Amino acid sequence: MSSTTDAIRNIALAGHGETGKTTLTEHLLAAAGTIARPETIASGKTVSDYTEEEIDRKISIHASLSYAMWGGNKINILDTPGASDFVGEVIASFRAAETAVLLVDGRAGVQIETIKLWRRLDRMNKPRIIFINKLEKEHSDYGKVLADIREKFSATFVPVVIPTGSASDFSGVVDLITGKGYAVPAAGQKETAGEIPASMADAVEEARAVLIESAAEGDDSLMEKYFEEETLSTEEILKGIKTGLRECKLVPVLCGAAELNSGIVPFLDFINSAAPSPEGMTQPLKSDGEAQGAQITPNGSPSAFIFRTFIDQFSGKLSFVKVVTGTLTPDTEMFNSVKDGKERVTKIYMSVGKKLDDSTGLAAGDIGIVVKLPNAETNDTLCMADSIVTYSPLDLPQPVHTVAVSATSKKEEDKLNQFLHRASVEDLTFLLRYNGETRETTISGMGELHVNMILDRIRETQKIEMETHVPRVAYRETITKSSDAEYTHKKQTGGHGQYGKVVLQIKPLERGEKFKFSNAIKGGSISKGYIPGVEKGILEGMDEGMLAGYPIVDLEAIVIDGREHPVDSSEMSFKLASKGALKSAMQKAGPVLLEPVMKLKVYVNEDNMGDILSDMSSRRGRVLGQDSIGGGIQLIEAEVPQSELLRYSIDLRSMTSGTGSFEMEFDHYSPISGKIAEDVIAASQQAAQNEE
Repeated sequence: MSSTTDAIRNIALAGHGETGKTTLTEHLLAAAGTIARPETIASGKTVSDYTEEEIDRKISIHASLSYAMWGGNKINILDTPGASDFVGEVIASFRAAETAVLLVDGRAGVQIETIKLWRRLDRMNKPRIIFINKLEKEHSDYGKVLADIREKFSATFVPVVIPTGSASDFSGVVDLITGKGYAVPAAGQKETAGEIPASMADAVEEARAVLIESAAEGDDSLMEKYFEEETLSTEEILKGIKTGLRECKLVPVLCGAAELNSGIVPFLDFINSAAPSPEGMTQPLKSDGEAQGAQITPNGSPSAFIFRTFIDQFSGKLSFVKVVTGTLTPDTEMFNSVKDGKERVTKIYMSVGKKLDDSTGLAAGDIGIVVKLPNAETNDTLCMADSIVTYSPLDLPQPVHTVAVSATSKKEEDKLNQFLHRASVEDLTFLLRYNGETRETTISGMGELHVNMILDRIRETQKIEMETHVPRVAYRETITKSSDAEYTHKKQTGGHGQYGKVVLQIKPLERGEKFKFSNAIKGGSISKGYIPGVEKGILEGMDEGMLAGYPIVDLEAIVIDGREHPVDSSEMSFKLASKGALKSAMQKAGPVLLEPVMKLKVYVNEDNMGDILSDMSSRRGRVLGQDSIGGGIQLIEAEVPQSELLRYSIDLRSMTSGTGSFEMEFDHYSPISGKIAEDVIAASQQAAQNEE
């Protein structure tokens, strides 16, 4: 089965944790007949949460793909995790879908993840819909939540489905476009259209008037008719809402109670008739200087973007693809423009969670799965060799939580690294690095939960015992003033001896200049053939450090004199002599430690500002500025030493009850002295003794 581009709708369900995304997905699939009946999260049998870790933890960890056939269209549904630790899955899903559906809890209103996702959608200029869920729950209040949404976000919000009652009075919804009422169905029954309750007549009339006006504003061609007749037909309302949604002029608001199977049919009807099809929408091009990117079109040769990779223990590597041009068919030899090599597409599948359905092909705009591409990874582009194109990689945030990890048994170190690497291929917000300087393997993720979940999975499935600890900070050493020294390396053995004398001058360089070397010898006291040995010795000495064994940086070395022996001199002799001269000169050059300083951006509720700023001060942070970014969220920008941020993801979660988030990146190195420097030196010496 294959759907044409104009008959495809791609939606990504997103929102704060526990807003009901997975439950909504279940009921959408059941209503469309994709599955026999909806399952509960407690049952562990939902389509979306099918991995062992999701079933055990009762939360979504991975984005899942499923589809529903409705009104002649194929609706691809990407159900995404709500926890900020798994934001990479959400970003990938936003890239693949033309429309984002943000779920908002009918009790809690707009929460911090909703605000963060909204800002990301703004940057992508992505059409979006709001679905206010859980209106049957105690303390839910549709009017209050809608007002909260309007206060927090700058957009034109247009209710197209409104509830009949809230909390204990909730009895169903009204579709303002069709003018039909949908009562909450009995358990196990389908949701069906009926009459609007008489008690809702005035509210419906008022809301429909707003809807008609908004539809007219969404499409310029309808405005004149609206001014003349002050009304629009159902088809014209749909046209105006569809145009306004596609062009991001308005945000439709739907509602319901997914757990009670209420609001499901109006939702599917709206997606079917008003959500944009992929045709004519764009995908960003890596080589394209313009914002336009490549248009999604069924014409031309096939090309597709791999937006997600999942390694299944039974099916192997699954590459989730978004087709951009042409039609992707099985048994086709493609070209991977990122890896610069061939990839054979053998089989193509459509997905309902972990269940894979054979597909005869995917038209432009469709989403599906290609199996066992040997070299392809997330962010790769598949195209034809005679029509090469490369789509831009996902715009993913930098990981913020890092730990050092090692296998308890050295014999299992390689096996551990193999599975950590596999996790980093699946999840690009999970990074694996080996730091040769600190001799540690480090892993980084979007939070403590993210990192621990991956380690727990490896422990349980591979039975590898491992240890984690706070990683060592990569300090540097430098000098603060000029000095000079001489050193003679002399060693007599039975045969040829070793002899080399070096007179060396060192000077501090500007931060970031690293190293300069020059030969200022006059008269040839050291032959030119030995000068490379002098430079090698200085570089080796700089790598070994002096104060605490950290590399020396931002130093200029000038060899000004020396002496050689006609028989006993060699490049090795001068290498050792220059190392000795550097060490002697360093002692007189005011050596200091440098610590890495990070540029930090913290996003918190206004209520947490005082605690965050006070904590920043205790971490030796320097606040650069703060700004209100809307929705009651404050952005604080600061420079903070890396050593003070090693557990910041855990501490920030504690200070803000899980609502705060942050981003950081390396900025510069800065000198440290006093007790802080003494402690670093002592810790380094202790570590060296332990290694011995």
